[in-house]
Amino acid sequence: MGLVTLQEYLSDWTLEGRTRVQVADTLLALAETSIRISEVVGRGALGGKLGRVVSRAGEFDEQKEIDLLTNSMITDASKSVPVAALVSEESEEPIVIQPDAPLLVAIDPLDGSSNVDANVSFGTIFSILPSHPSSVGEAAFLRPGSHQLAAGFVVYGPQTVLVLTVGVGTHIFTLDRETQTYRMTARNISLPPETAEYAINSSNARHWDDPIRIYIHDCENGANGPRGHDFNMRWTGSPVADIYRILTRGGIYLYPGDRRKGFQQGRIRLIYEANPFSWLIEQAGGRATTGRERVLDVVPTSLHQKTPLICGSREEVDRVMRIYSGQEFKGDRSPLFGRRGLFRALP
Repeated sequence: MGLVTLQEYLSDWTLEGRTRVQVADTLLALAETSIRISEVVGRGALGGKLGRVVSRAGEFDEQKEIDLLTNSMITDASKSVPVAALVSEESEEPIVIQPDAPLLVAIDPLDGSSNVDANVSFGTIFSILPSHPSSVGEAAFLRPGSHQLAAGFVVYGPQTVLVLTVGVGTHIFTLDRETQTYRMTARNISLPPETAEYAINSSNARHWDDPIRIYIHDCENGANGPRGHDFNMRWTGSPVADIYRILTRGGIYLYPGDRRKGFQQGRIRLIYEANPFSWLIEQAGGRATTGRERVLDVVPTSLHQKTPLICGSREEVDRVMRIYSGQEFKGDRSPLFGRRGLFRALP
């Protein structure tokens, strides 16, 4: 086909100050496992009740049969490569594999698994970190996302695609089903700085804080509002699908914290969801923030810590940050009246 394979790309890539071969081998193991996962989920109901709930993990999260199956597949694959320990959304504590190995892996084995039975795209998210000199436990993973050596996600949809960064741009590899190999189909993605699309779960609008209400209300008002042009809202409920769409055509993804009990810090997990997404977005020229600080600068305090996530096209994310800081109103019209103001009328 003439398209570079994932293995060829990784063989030419140089990781300064680190062992390239070890990271490359780990990425290839994750990629090979994702191909097998693609085959499993591609069978749909023919493969059994993959979306069946088998347990609960905390107050809000359900574990489905496919979550546990994919977690086991990735854990087994990690045993064949230089991984010291693995942290997963499906495991309360880190899984120790080879304590003296140089790498750590953080994964969400099947992000968006609630969409499995609905035949909506979902995926696998991963992050590779250098091992900790004195720990393979929780402390080893409590480092900011800026320490990542590689990050990416796989989308299982009409096509199976792997989105990857090793710190030199964000690239897309598409699964060639005939040869069972990933081939590069987009190199050095560049996010447009402006956008006319946003992704947010509007059913939570009554719980949002004021900066998010203001931003979304201005988008909803479109050409008749302060933005001066119309916006489209897109939301699948599967973060990998929404982030993939934004990487391929621009946009902004918002999953803020809100006033609901247990959602004050949002729903996205910092270490194995927000950090990989944020690095991919930044490597494509976009921004990723909590609303108040860069996501990749946040130092985790627990393995499954949640974080607000606002990421995508640079100028839109910057606008949201200005609203949070109060700068957006400087020199702007008075915000005292109208829905976005102090005396806003009920709709």
